[in-house]
Amino acid sequence: MTSLFHTLNISKVDMLNRLLDLDVVSNNLANVNTVGYKSNRSNFQELLAANGMKDGIQFASTQALMHQGSFQMTGSSLDWAIEGEGFFAVELPDGRTAYTRDGHFQLDAENNLVNGSGYPLIWQGTLPAGTQNVSVGPNGQVSALTDAGWQEVGTVQLSRFANPTALSSFGQNVFLATDVSGAAQANVPGQNGYGLIRAQALEQSNVDMAQEMTHLMTLQRSFQISTRLFQQTDSMINLAINMRKY
Repeated sequence: MTSLFHTLNISKVDMLNRLLDLDVVSNNLANVNTVGYKSNRSNFQELLAANGMKDGIQFASTQALMHQGSFQMTGSSLDWAIEGEGFFAVELPDGRTAYTRDGHFQLDAENNLVNGSGYPLIWQGTLPAGTQNVSVGPNGQVSALTDAGWQEVGTVQLSRFANPTALSSFGQNVFLATDVSGAAQANVPGQNGYGLIRAQALEQSNVDMAQEMTHLMTLQRSFQISTRLFQQTDSMINLAINMRKY
């Protein structure tokens, strides 16, 4: 009887884990067209009972996959893509610094460069009053067009991490540094392994639609097997209980 309850618990936990993994896959599919989005995968840990027997698995964490997405040329001077390693740094409303690969920027009412969520880009410089257009070079040099013509107004640095896959998702397509990711290290684009900035382009989501759909079908099949095991084990337990009554 004890082994039956053990099997029942394992199948129950497995179903719950499949549902959590389904949330990750669903989120990836929902962001297949999100600029700069990085797909996530689920990490699981095998559990062992005190007697050394396998006790199922548990959902441990999600991990962002940081490989490069494809580029789309937009023609907009405020669309910037990172070719290679690095993140744009933006300031959150609470003063913390977050990091993103989404380079779809715009000018707010105060002439600040902000991302789609309104978070200001952290860079070394300011845009002069009357700025009509903005351009960025591969090395992060920012120029502004005013009535006086083009002038260099500052630079954008990129941030790197020792372990970028351990960054924590904050939502709104931005990440926060963690103890595991290490602190951000900022440098000039194109130097010491940092990526370059491509103007008038956006990095697309790196979600592999075919891979996610295959995973989705595998999850469905696995959930069905776990459900069948749970039901059959429950029937066996009920049968054993009824037999002991007589």
